[in-house]
Amino acid sequence: MIDNKHDIEIPEGLTLDAIPAGPIVRLYAWLVDLLIRGGIYLLVILLLSMLGEMGWGLAMIVMFVMEWFYPVIFEVLRDGATPGKKTFGLKVVHDDLTPVGWQASILRNLLRSVDFLPVLYLFGLISTLLNQRFQRLGDIAAGTLVIHNHPENLSLQQFTHPAKAPQQPLYPNEQQAILNFAQRYTGMTHARSEELARTSGSLVTNSDDTVATLLSIAKWITGKRN
Repeated sequence: MIDNKHDIEIPEGLTLDAIPAGPIVRLYAWLVDLLIRGGIYLLVILLLSMLGEMGWGLAMIVMFVMEWFYPVIFEVLRDGATPGKKTFGLKVVHDDLTPVGWQASILRNLLRSVDFLPVLYLFGLISTLLNQRFQRLGDIAAGTLVIHNHPENLSLQQFTHPAKAPQQPLYPNEQQAILNFAQRYTGMTHARSEELARTSGSLVTNSDDTVATLLSIAKWITGKRN
């Protein structure tokens, strides 16, 4: 009741969780992105102003496109994170923890104009404070979350190994143990992760890379098949 973890259920009744990011760290990330955009705007103005009135018109167009599509490009093509979010270990995902897509990213960023009202993102701040998952109005409409992108936070796209079905049926608690391993192995030494992988017994008996095999099974458990 007192934490704000966001849990979702996947096949076999297992759960994945993530920790939504609060308004303070999101403000810091926004300020970093603002400084980056401001530097780009200044450079564009200096370069295009030499073309006279046409240059100023082009500069306005570039700044408009940058203002609205800077976050979208990074969120969709750079693992859900603008440079500011990446600096503070944040990322944008769908509320089922899958990678954010074009439609959701465009919608959440277009609605920044509403979150900004009446001044300084006041509506957005009130929304995040009243929402257990810290969603601003744009996030609620788009079905997105901003989460802490720590290794222990499991996103369905984290499994980069090809999915592999286990050679034997697995009980739900066994599947959960494999998912827990997949969540945490990046924080272990290679020797320790291999040691733990070998405890899964016959699942990795004939494998040359026990860790990779277990990660492939974890991806299969999440419902991915490639």
